[in-house]
Amino acid sequence: MGIPDSLPTPVTPAGRAGLAALLERPEQAVVALDFDGTLAPIVPDPDQARAHPGAVPALSRLAPLVGSVAVITGRPASVAVRYGGFAGAAGLEHLVVLGAYGAERWDAASGAVQEPEPHPGVAAVRAELRGVLDRDGTWRGTYVEDKGRAIAVHTRRADDPQRAFEQLREPLYALAERHGLIVEPGRLVLELRPPGMDKGVALAEYVRESGAGAVLYAGDDLGDLAAFGVVEKLRSDGLPGVLVCSGSTEVTELAERADVVVDGPAGLVDLINALADALS
Repeated sequence: MGIPDSLPTPVTPAGRAGLAALLERPEQAVVALDFDGTLAPIVPDPDQARAHPGAVPALSRLAPLVGSVAVITGRPASVAVRYGGFAGAAGLEHLVVLGAYGAERWDAASGAVQEPEPHPGVAAVRAELRGVLDRDGTWRGTYVEDKGRAIAVHTRRADDPQRAFEQLREPLYALAERHGLIVEPGRLVLELRPPGMDKGVALAEYVRESGAGAVLYAGDDLGDLAAFGVVEKLRSDGLPGVLVCSGSTEVTELAERADVVVDGPAGLVDLINALADALS
């Protein structure tokens, strides 16, 4: 099957081969998607983030036509399920949400979340963080998001968001290092979390588990670069793949490596619907 005109043509040969493989053998394809900035618009208060209103209907159309659909997010799995509106959605009976960068897993088939014990460094950071922000004088306008297994400091609501972000780099990296954590920078957010898991590891394990013959990954932020790297490695090993960037003006690295760039979550919804149309 060629690539129909209703779908964007990937800009790289590897991307075109990946999309063609997905269209030819959809029953072997994994479609994996980030949540914030990809399925859900970025908002000043992360607790107010919700999936684009067209996301669940589009995924409900696509999921029965492909091998599997997974959401891979830094959020706790249960939070992503709630904010995404995934539980009980028709057509998403086999959806998997890999939360906390893959440390947690929610399966729609059972409705259960599998999760390990939290890293002790997260509790230590939680206890010290406010003092660090107060001493550094950057607490004004910052927002601390407690993810349970990670702590994220957002600067989007500060008077000068980028300046606050840069000021916080050194003290937060030092705080994370003291307690055995790493810092994951993103779109005006610095997240302190345990090492060892990232979206690349989560995606690689899920692709292996599913026995996929093709993979599409869509993301928007620096944390998605690890997943992009896995898709690139899989392609070099002979497994076709497509890299999709949910574009923004805040992060350009993903767009530079992507096969397809869409206009944020609304553009991704359009792409998912176009895939469903092509496979119907």
